[in-house]
Amino acid sequence: MRREPRPATQRRTTGEQRRLRGYSGPGPDPRDPAPLGELIARLVKLRGWQRPAAEARIFGTWDQIVGADLAAHCRPVKLTDGELTIEAESTAWATQIRLLSRPLLSRIQAEVGRDVVRRIHVHGPVAPSWGRGPKRVRGRGPRDTYG
Repeated sequence: MRREPRPATQRRTTGEQRRLRGYSGPGPDPRDPAPLGELIARLVKLRGWQRPAAEARIFGTWDQIVGADLAAHCRPVKLTDGELTIEAESTAWATQIRLLSRPLLSRIQAEVGRDVVRRIHVHGPVAPSWGRGPKRVRGRGPRDTYG
C-alpha cells in the first residue's frame, strides 16, 4: 500500500518547513506580497496592541477627529487612565472647548472606541514659571517690572 506524497507546503525537513521555489502560479500563495496596512493590522492584533494603537491614533489624527477648525486652537497633551488632557491656545478657547466637551468626547469615542477616552480635561495656555532658572531671586519674585 503506497501513500500519496504530501504537497510541498506540508513536507518537513529536519523540523522546519521546506522553502518553496519557483513560480507561485496564478492562485493565492503564502509568498504573495501583502499590503503593508494588512500586515501592520495583523501584527497589532497578534501582539495585543489594540489599546495603545487606539491611544496613539488620537494624537496622530487629532485634526481629522475633531475637525480642522477646532484642531487649529487646541491639541491633546496627555492621555492617562482614560482621561484626555487638552491644551487650548487661549483661555477663551479653553472655555469654548469645555462647553463642547460632551460632543467632542462622543466624537472621539466613535473614532477610536468607547473605552479609550472616558473623560476630558481642558486647560488654557501655560504661563511662564518664575520659580526656576539661573537668575532666580529669593523672595516674592518680580512685581512691578512690566511698566
